Amino acid sequence: MTDPIVPAPAPEPTPQSAYQPAGAAPATYPGKTLGIVGLIVSFFFAIVGLILSAVALSQSKKAGYKNTPALVGLILGIVFSVLWIIFWVVWGALFVAILQNCPEVAPGQYVCA
Repeated sequence: MTDPIVPAPAPEPTPQSAYQPAGAAPATYPGKTLGIVGLIVSFFFAIVGLILSAVALSQSKKAGYKNTPALVGLILGIVFSVLWIIFWVVWGALFVAILQNCPEVAPGQYVCA
């Protein structure tokens, strides 16, 4: 028989509740923050954003989670990288065309045809 004055012992905490306070949100899945960072960086530095998004997507897949920001960052990184390459190829072609159409007449003077 139990004594009504002595309180019952507290239950042993489970490993999950020992590391996570009561009422706290569940832990985030791997690659979530890196995926968001990769998405944002893709707008400014396409290659870096592409790499970060690829790493985040890989981490999420290994953990069994779907990471939409990382996937979008990966796609945008590819698209912006291709557009950046096209820009520089067109710019280079225009520069060469201008140099070929403006032969040097005298040192420091150019005549465009």
